[in-house]
Formats: sequence, structure tokens, C-alpha cells
Amino acid sequence: MDWKVALDIVVSLLLIATIGYAVMLNSRLSALRKNRDDLAKTIINFNEATVRAESSIPKLRKAAEDAGHALQERVEKAQSLRDDLAFMIERADTMANRLENSVRSARTDGKASAPTAAVSAAPGPAPRGAAGRAAQQAAIAAAAAGAEQESDERSEAERELLRALQSMR
Repeated sequence: MDWKVALDIVVSLLLIATIGYAVMLNSRLSALRKNRDDLAKTIINFNEATVRAESSIPKLRKAAEDAGHALQERVEKAQSLRDDLAFMIERADTMANRLENSVRSARTDGKASAPTAAVSAAPGPAPRGAAGRAAQQAAIAAAAAGAEQESDERSEAERELLRALQSMR
């Protein structure tokens, strides 16, 4: 064989290998282009989602602030009601103790009436100290004695109230 023919065979083999490599490279490039288009679509969708999220952040912040203010108002109202209820419970407990003491003293003393000055001191605010308490208890005892004389219905209601208060303790 001639060296020209051998050289032509080698060149043709190399050309066949190059053509095969070019075909493989072309298929990979087409797959990359397809993936690039998919990636571009994904990036566009991600960008749109980011824009929507950024636009909704102020709305969420305002909604959170409104909810916080409403919650704070409710907490303040609840604290006010709690304080009022605590005061009422304290006053009711004090009055129940006074009523119980007056009923006890009225039962032990009989149906004696108290001085008018002690009766006039009963409706006012609670005096401080042992002397004030004693005066109020005497006034309540007198009021209870007068109440027992008024009617049996009220007496029964007072007894039920005392039973309920005692069962609560």
C-alpha cells in the first residue's frame, strides 16, 4: 500500500471519530439548551413568587399590628374586670363575714336592738382598726335583728345565703 492511501485511511478514521464526537456534543448541547430554558422558567417563577411575597409583607405586618393592638385592648379590659371582680369579691367576703357575725350575735343576744348611732355607721365604707370593726359588727347585728323581725321570707333567704357562703369556704 501506498503511504497516501494509508494516510487517507487514517484521516478518514479520524474524521469518522470527529463526526461521532460532534454528534454526541450536539446532543449534549441540545439537552443543555433545554435545561437552560427550564431553568430560565424556574427563575422567572421564583422571581414572581419573591415579588408577591415582598408585596404581602407590609400587609402581614399591618395585620399583626392590628391584632396586637386588639389583643392589648382586650388584655387591659380583662385586667380592669379582674380588678373589679377582686374588689367585689373582697367586699362580698367582708359583707358575708359581717352578716354571719351579726346573725350569730343576734341569735346569742336575742332580739335586742342596737343604738341608732351604730346603725347609721353600717352602710358607710369599712372603718379601719379593731374599734371600727367592732362598731360595724354591732351595727350589722342590729340590722340583722331588725331584718329577722320583718319577715320569714327574708330570713329564709338570709339563711340560704349564709349556707351558700359557708359551703364556699
